[in-house]
Amino acid sequence: MKFQIEHTSSFFYETPVEQSMNTVRLKPRTDECQRLISYRAEINPSSLTKQHIDIWGNHVEEFYIPDQHERLEVKTTSIVSIQRSPFIHQIIYSPEMDEIFTSTLFHDHYLSYLNVTPYTYLSPNHIQEVIDCVGDMTNPILFALNVMKYLHDTFTYKSGSTNVDTVAQESFELKTGVCQDITHIMLGVLRAKKIPCRYVSGYLYVGENSALIGDTATHAWVEVMLPGIGWVGLDPTNNVEALENHIRVGTGRDYADVSPLQGVYRGGKHLLDVSVSVTLL
Repeated sequence: MKFQIEHTSSFFYETPVEQSMNTVRLKPRTDECQRLISYRAEINPSSLTKQHIDIWGNHVEEFYIPDQHERLEVKTTSIVSIQRSPFIHQIIYSPEMDEIFTSTLFHDHYLSYLNVTPYTYLSPNHIQEVIDCVGDMTNPILFALNVMKYLHDTFTYKSGSTNVDTVAQESFELKTGVCQDITHIMLGVLRAKKIPCRYVSGYLYVGENSALIGDTATHAWVEVMLPGIGWVGLDPTNNVEALENHIRVGTGRDYADVSPLQGVYRGGKHLLDVSVSVTLL
């Protein structure tokens, strides 16, 4: 399947801004299942970008605007081709996989995706609440699927109920949130059971007559590292494996590692308007 993604972020400043420095992570990845065909970033006021790949493998663009401005707009247009086949429900967790999963080498290699972060921390009581419903972890594949279903069935997706600074503990108490919150909670539960997992930021194509939710802006889901298999995407917001409709942009430990647009500026408050359009070509 081939998609075109248009993503526009518009900042409106309360007072003219003297200067600003900004970081953009909006360029989709190319990997074994996803191919980036084209990408264009338009910045207004016009600015040159400096590009690099960060420690998590994300494409980063940085730019500096030295002149006074009252508005900043960043528009990216991408065309991506994706071909993924569902298979996680067909995986048989073998003794060989378990031997790798429980090894010190496996644990040490993926330590960054096992450590708790401020975004993903859950109290022991929160963890136990989930365990009481899904059972303890003996098979990481089955456990991850059960946690995904539990979160989908228990938590209410409600746009605007939280913000980008909301952490897992807060949204767990609310039992309400958006894809970012539900993803952080799933990461917290899986990491408590020593399952390497990472945060994925990207886009979701919903299309017509679809029950999928989360396409109004960037979407978020979880990728779990399975021994002998690799990274497998799970979307707890929709209780589905992340397949052809999920367009990957960035991965990291949590939202802080993949924030689409970050910046600092000298001036007053601002308003942000974000629009995302994902079209099937």
